[in-house]
Amino acid sequence: MRGGEKVLETLCGFFPQAPLHTLFHFEGTVSSLIADRPIHTSPLQRVLDVHPGLAQKYRHFLPFYPWAVARTVPEPCDLIVSTSHCVMRGLPKPAGAFHISYMHTPMRYIYDRFDDYFGPGRTSWVTRQLIKQVAVYLRSWEQKTQDRADVYLCNSEYVRKRIQKIYRRDATVVYPPVETTRFIPKARREREGYYLYMGALVPYKRADLAVTAFSELGLPLVVAGTGPEEEKLKAMAKDNVVFRGRVPDEELPDLYANAKAFIFPGEEDFGITPLEAQASGTPVIALGRGGALETVKPYEESGGGTGIFFEEDTVTGLKESVQRFEEQQLEQKMSPEALAEWAATFDTSVFERRLQEAIVSSCPAPLAGKALEFFNHTVE
Repeated sequence: MRGGEKVLETLCGFFPQAPLHTLFHFEGTVSSLIADRPIHTSPLQRVLDVHPGLAQKYRHFLPFYPWAVARTVPEPCDLIVSTSHCVMRGLPKPAGAFHISYMHTPMRYIYDRFDDYFGPGRTSWVTRQLIKQVAVYLRSWEQKTQDRADVYLCNSEYVRKRIQKIYRRDATVVYPPVETTRFIPKARREREGYYLYMGALVPYKRADLAVTAFSELGLPLVVAGTGPEEEKLKAMAKDNVVFRGRVPDEELPDLYANAKAFIFPGEEDFGITPLEAQASGTPVIALGRGGALETVKPYEESGGGTGIFFEEDTVTGLKESVQRFEEQQLEQKMSPEALAEWAATFDTSVFERRLQEAIVSSCPAPLAGKALEFFNHTVE
């Protein structure tokens, strides 16, 4: 389950009777905790219902998302809590309602990360020019609707700064949930000793850096995940790089726990996988940007730390960090138990408590009292 779905699942647990409004819903794609409630979809869903062959291309309807969300009007209520990286924070609200929006990030692909998605070599020139015009329209819509949310929450300080820059609004950071109790650290001597990359094989996650660097280093790398770049990555990989495809959830703890270190080469808004690795006692080698700066503690000679960073998103930068990790035997200097202890500060139970606190403290006085009473009642 992706991070955004975990946040939604938590909200559904908080408010078991609340209806859910979404642009699309495809049966069998979410947990029963989400699915077993009234779900109201947008007019775009009706298009896909009539033409089911388009269901896999729902992202192509992006230019119509603002139109669809404008026609997704909730019934009268006191409180709206939205979770989105796209348009649901622009949901029209009924009179008297208070809207708290948990933002995973403003739309990367229409702002500073446009080239990561639609740069040269990723799309045709014609497609790129068309999407540029769509991006202009969406940025205008974003500015016109940024005040539809009364309060913003977000998943990292990195995203908070993006919200401040793009919307000129502040936000409260509530780190997303990580199921750290699923993972159990393993003694170093019992590990298989490979390096691990886990994530979608899409351009912005920079799996290409990991594959190229380890192909040149000759060290064992396991790549777990699938995506549109899979065949390209396999073509550039040497025999020491093994592709596992999609790994079943029940196999993830062992895959993390047997790794020598976890490779996190992309600039991401938060990043749950590095914390899952640390919960397994596995140190992280990460690009020193984005959410990794908040989830990985840099190793220091004086002791402590859960990983090391490389500063430039280049093959050379990653190779130098891996070589340092090898030469200084840093895995022996980072206690698996200490790594797991750090990861536990991001556990789901911590998220649930902090999210409840953020909702109550964000609401105006009369509604805050109702929310606090409601949460106290549900806990009992």
